[in-house]
Amino acid sequence: MQKINVRETRERLSALLDAVEAGEEIIILRHGKPVARLTTPQSDNVCFPDRTALRASLPAATVDATTLIRTLRDEERY
Repeated sequence: MQKINVRETRERLSALLDAVEAGEEIIILRHGKPVARLTTPQSDNVCFPDRTALRASLPAATVDATTLIRTLRDEERY
């Protein structure tokens, strides 16, 4: 694992990307403290949760969104 400061990262980005592509992990430091990590992507097959199951578990809306937002806004005024 290589640690490098921000200024040096700007100057050597192309070489750093080559190192990451080769499997190395790079930690970027700002004022000596880690702020970011360059690594290879995990996978192209990202799995997202099933939205239909989530919607089915939520209670049915009793008021439309516009009315709800206006009510909440007006309650804050008083």
